[in-house]
Amino acid sequence: MRNAGTGPGPITPDGSPVDFYSLLRPGGEPDLVAGVTPPGGSVLELGAGVGRVTHPLVDLGFDVVAVDESPEMLALVRGARTVVARVEELRLGERFDTVMLASQLVNTADDAARHALLAACARHVKPGGAVLIQWMPAEAHDRWHVGMGRTDGDISITMAAVEEVSPGVFHATMRYAHGDDRVWTQSFSSKRLTDDDLAAALEAEGLRLDRFLTEDRTWVVAVPA
Repeated sequence: MRNAGTGPGPITPDGSPVDFYSLLRPGGEPDLVAGVTPPGGSVLELGAGVGRVTHPLVDLGFDVVAVDESPEMLALVRGARTVVARVEELRLGERFDTVMLASQLVNTADDAARHALLAACARHVKPGGAVLIQWMPAEAHDRWHVGMGRTDGDISITMAAVEEVSPGVFHATMRYAHGDDRVWTQSFSSKRLTDDDLAAALEAEGLRLDRFLTEDRTWVVAVPA
């Protein structure tokens, strides 16, 4: 099943509604990056989107390169070098103190795409650097159900549909709303990965799972093997 999105404004190839993502505020991601990156160090942000995390990183003094396949997303990024590209195909010919792969991209249902994403991380991280990955751990995947979500002021995010379409592969649709009159949907597939699955995928690309950064285990640090 293909990723898709609906709603007002531009929709990116993976179904992300640009106008909705531009409303979201950064969470704890900048602090996580700061915890593994030397002061003033270089950060490669893969799938940077509209700059929700990019802008705080720039404010913290990091040298950030923001990569996304959507020019509409990157048009909203300020203070960082931007590169329009698919992450899987990225070859900048340079290496960074920290490479960040967020948004559970590693849970793609396409195994070849997962390896290509992690290969891009491996070829852009410095020796001794860190690869910071956001993923959906197996136990979190198992809690998915229709109606789950969160509300932040006048923004709501709700899982409108979810189905296991093949063993360990789920197709879900999220409903995003801003106030009473702006609604978007984003549909995507996600693969349930165990810790061993993730470690093996990293190892195949010359990376090693080093540690979990957050109590909910959704952020992982990998290092060159």
